Parts: sequence; structure tokens; C-alpha cells
Amino acid sequence: MPDFTQAELAAIGLSLRIALTAVATALPPAILVAWLLARRDFPGKALLDAAVHLPLVLPPVVVGYALLLLLGVRGPLGAWLEAQFGIRLVFTAAGATLATAVMVFPLLVRAIRISVEALDPGLDEAARTLGASALDRFFTISLPLIAPGILAGAVIAFAASLGEFGAVITFASNVPGETQTLPLAIYAATQSPGGDATAAKLAAVSLILAIGGLVLAEAIAKHMRKRFGR
Repeated sequence: MPDFTQAELAAIGLSLRIALTAVATALPPAILVAWLLARRDFPGKALLDAAVHLPLVLPPVVVGYALLLLLGVRGPLGAWLEAQFGIRLVFTAAGATLATAVMVFPLLVRAIRISVEALDPGLDEAARTLGASALDRFFTISLPLIAPGILAGAVIAFAASLGEFGAVITFASNVPGETQTLPLAIYAATQSPGGDATAAKLAAVSLILAIGGLVLAEAIAKHMRKRFGR
């Protein structure tokens, strides 16, 4: 069992906290967007679909830079948030969480959308004819049936969150104890003389966490396929 310094433990703990918060923050809007894309036709649907998936195809540094332009201290939204509410996101743990949430948002939407598309629309229609409201139908019929897909997407997004680097370092920087997550701590170790051992140790932790997340996601996906008879 390797010994960890306080700084290394802080990086591990911060990574877990940011990953959990990012997934929890992105999950509700991801469910809404996935439902809209799977079940509704509306003007601008293709544009929304493309915008949702942009973080998957853009370099993470570009996403982080876009956040910096929008939410930086001189950005239109960032300056407004600081003036009105005293909220500053850039170079903070909250900013790192936001950057991570933006990067994993499309992963959540894709996983949940597949589950929604697998639902039998007849169930919703039958409940509607019996007088159930839209909210009742969603929370008592649809949500339990797509729950495995939501869980699988959340676990994959959590594993991906632990490895997010480009958007976080661009928007939140690499501040030890504040925004320095595992990937950033590994990067800092590789740039320091004699830091190879630290980098290897933290990389092993990242590998274990990522493999654990993927195994759990596969187990949930297997349960989902069994539940839907696939």
C-alpha cells in the first residue's frame, strides 16, 4: 500500500468531489434534453442536438477557453454573476466542477436518450387515457424504466469526470488544494524533477478508479439489457 502525502490525498479527494458534483449537476438537465431529443419534434432540434454534442468533438481546451470568455472576470456572464451575486467561477473548485459538467454532459444525454428511445410509447399513452398527468406518467412509469440507463450514464460520466484535464486547466487553472485534480496533479508531477514516482502512483489510482467505473457501468448496462429483454 503506497503512502500518500497530504497534497496527493487532497488531489484524490478533490477529484472525487468534483466528479460527483459535476455528474449531479449535469444529470437533471441531461434527462430533460435527452427526453426532448428522443420524444419531441420542434424547430431547432438538430441545432440543439449538435450543440449538446459539441464538447465531444471540440478539443477540451477550446471548451475551457469558451467558458473563460463567457464566465471569466471580464466575460459578459462572469462579470454579471460577480457584480450581482459575488460569484466568481474562474480559478475555483466551482469552476472546475462546471467545466467538468460541460464535458460529460453529452455522455449523459446519449446514455439516457438510448433508454428513452427503448421505452414503449404505448405505456405512456395507456396511462394518459386513464387520466394520469404528464408528471405522474413520467415519475411513476417512464423514470423507473429508464433508471438503469440513467445510472449507467452517470457512472460513465463519473469515470470520465475523473480524467478531465483540458477544460479544467484552461478555465480553473492548476491550483493545489483548490482546483488541482488527479490529472492535473499527475501533470504537475511530470513537470517536477524527481516527480516520476508521484506521477506513477497517482496514475495507478486513476486507472483503478476508471476501471472500477467502467466495470460498474457495464454491470448496469447488462442489467438494463436484461430488463428490456435485449
